[in-house]
Amino acid sequence: MSSSRLHIIVIGGGIGGLCLAQGLKAAGISVTVYERNPSTVWPEGYRIHINPVGSQALHACLSPVLWEAFIASAGKPPAGLGFLTEQLEDLLVIAEEFMLRRTSRAFDAHYPVSRIALRHLLLAGLEEIVCFEKTFERYEQTPDGKVTAFFADGTQARGDVLVAADGANSRVRQHYLPQAPRVETGVVGVGGRLLLTEQTRAWLPQQLTLRMNLIMALDPYCLFTAPFDRTHTSAEAQGLVRERAKAARLNPDLLVDETQDYLLWGFFTHRQSYPVDLQPLDEPGRLAVVGQMTERWHPVLRRIFAEADPGSISLNPLKTSTLIAPWEGTNVTLMGDAIHNMPPVGGLGGNMALRDAASLVQVLIAVQSGTMPLLSAISTYEAEMRTSGFAAVRAALGYMQQAITTNRFARVGSRAWFRLCRAMPACKQMVEDRWAQPMRSQPDKAIQ
Repeated sequence: MSSSRLHIIVIGGGIGGLCLAQGLKAAGISVTVYERNPSTVWPEGYRIHINPVGSQALHACLSPVLWEAFIASAGKPPAGLGFLTEQLEDLLVIAEEFMLRRTSRAFDAHYPVSRIALRHLLLAGLEEIVCFEKTFERYEQTPDGKVTAFFADGTQARGDVLVAADGANSRVRQHYLPQAPRVETGVVGVGGRLLLTEQTRAWLPQQLTLRMNLIMALDPYCLFTAPFDRTHTSAEAQGLVRERAKAARLNPDLLVDETQDYLLWGFFTHRQSYPVDLQPLDEPGRLAVVGQMTERWHPVLRRIFAEADPGSISLNPLKTSTLIAPWEGTNVTLMGDAIHNMPPVGGLGGNMALRDAASLVQVLIAVQSGTMPLLSAISTYEAEMRTSGFAAVRAALGYMQQAITTNRFARVGSRAWFRLCRAMPACKQMVEDRWAQPMRSQPDKAIQ
């Protein structure tokens, strides 16, 4: 089988699309990324949690110098995952060691990282292949096996494969798989940040500042918390980051995370469980409603809401992708939120997008080398992407439904089960396996 020169069109310059471009460029495969936003529009100054699934993908797609810069710019990983009552009683704790099952490989780890730093890393060396202010409108597949993308400014691009990396509201998906819309889950979240200062650390218990936690109340509400704490506080550590940035030809000011340390929190429940419609309320009004609903909770948790950074409060009606049957592979494919968008429970979405990027790079390398036909390669990628991506969607939905079920007997039973598991190692391992598996890296699969 003879090799052929490929050109890949990527619609969307988020972390998934840029990771894909990094991997393709490293493999010598021609690629262009089309991003609708201008180059001056950057992500907000908060952090994203990269778990071992995402770490493995970044390790596979980034050059060694960029990977080292990524590690150097990352923050301190959480010390496990705790399940607590609304009175801050530990029900069960999944220790960091079990979550990670650490090996000597650096990508078997969690890396909280600044979104600005991560995007800066992923754009490194792609200056000539990322086109900004390009709003995708439609595509056409031509009889010669090519695909053409059309943009709002009247320009077009022609390639061998078009990849939808344009997020949850993907316009490509709307054209290609209209049977796969995003749907409402009926769950609404209120999120915010509590800045970690000397004063707030003095009254916050260590269990909240050191690990991720899921507070499972007797009412059909839940609260997720996660600390984002910088590792690089010393001049020596910041010097290391700057050294790595210089080696990678990056702006060190964008790699050194100057974001104030904070505790991220998200309060979730069914839309009908809120006493009023939150949509017309301002941020203080939404916080007041959450405070009213949690008046019997531990004072520390209520204080987290009361002292949250007012500018950080967000309202998030949760949606999810439709889990559709397999479709026939063509030279148009999808990745990340464009096909398997999920509730932000467990932080799986962004990591699955990175996994998709690494998997797609692998099959396209096989096509470029002539060892696999293009459509067979796309079908191979999509079969794995559906398996892993849709499994993550089901896991996120399952976590969410368990945490906010309106069945009070089920809620009491879950708490009793967690307490039992804490005392019985075999039961504890079952729970740990269920909750930790989607966060772990998975073995590489060779392309046949």
